Amino acid sequence: MKYLDEYRDSQMVKRLLEKIRRTVTQHLVLMEICGGQTHTIMRYGLDELLPPQIELVHGPGCPVCVTSTSILDRAIEVAQREDVTLVSYGDMLRVPGSKTDLLSAKSRGADVRMVYSPLDALRIARQTPERKIVFLAVGFETTAPANAMAVWQAHREGLNNFFLLASHVLVPPAIRALAGSPDNRVQGFIAPGHVCTVVGCRDYEDLVQEFRMPIVVGGFEPVDLLQAIAVLVTMLEEGRAAFSNEYARSVSYRGNIEAQRILAEVFEVADQPWRGLGEIPQSGLRLKSKFAAYDANQVFALTIPEVEASSVCISAKILKGLKKPTDCSVFGHSCTPESPLGAPMVSSEGACSAYYQYRRHDLVVIQ
Repeated sequence: MKYLDEYRDSQMVKRLLEKIRRTVTQHLVLMEICGGQTHTIMRYGLDELLPPQIELVHGPGCPVCVTSTSILDRAIEVAQREDVTLVSYGDMLRVPGSKTDLLSAKSRGADVRMVYSPLDALRIARQTPERKIVFLAVGFETTAPANAMAVWQAHREGLNNFFLLASHVLVPPAIRALAGSPDNRVQGFIAPGHVCTVVGCRDYEDLVQEFRMPIVVGGFEPVDLLQAIAVLVTMLEEGRAAFSNEYARSVSYRGNIEAQRILAEVFEVADQPWRGLGEIPQSGLRLKSKFAAYDANQVFALTIPEVEASSVCISAKILKGLKKPTDCSVFGHSCTPESPLGAPMVSSEGACSAYYQYRRHDLVVIQ
């Protein structure tokens, strides 16, 4: 397929691998942020093709992986109300809260439905005016504009039965938290191309200056990722900390101005709890006071606090790049996509899911 197959070209992959082999002389730890990038790495075995000096670790992955237990518990609580229909994406229905998940709540009679976009949620609100429709909206900066537009449209139409339970997280503050952690091992980051398509590159340049650490925007195909890795390796070997956009076919420096405009109109930046990472300052989005009537947290007085995750699940260390999924004693045994203990195994873009799909044949059974 034009514009896709060329970024999977085997000869280009070989040339990039050879370039990396000729350049690297030291042990380097690099982190890709996006779960889509993680799945490409696992699917094509890019980490196994790279020289042994290069270690790839996997970051927060996707919003499903880092949605806090408090948000899930709030969603489950509100879904159990007789006059409420809770809608969300399919992955979210299986993410465990502190005690149960939304699919289990559905099996007990809660009106929980899967949707594919916020437009579906608005349609249900229009069709069932007697019901209160709560949309559990998660996402990085990529999905936030569409969810902001849904709230804006509900406000424009005067819909009084549509509400947003938002768990939007921002990538640059997460990188700041990871890079500034005392146990950080990462020396260079591959920034998520789809996020930068929306928000642009300025925040990532600032992070480079703050931490003197190279950051490269990467795409999602094998050639994209190897090109990003090659640039990072070159910078680190030369002792340079710089920013580079290696996904220029999609990402412009300023990003999508219209998407940024609707985000700024509907949302404001706020502190946000991340599953496995704790509360990260100024790393989330909440509805502005103008749209408080659509804020499920306020309308339904949802104030459930965060609860500690399973003691045997090491997803927190995986999200920080300190451990790999196969380091977990329950990976592929007690924790599988059918019976997940942590969100990275639930999400189709989670690191644990990627390892289960592509690497469980490497698993050494822990006695």
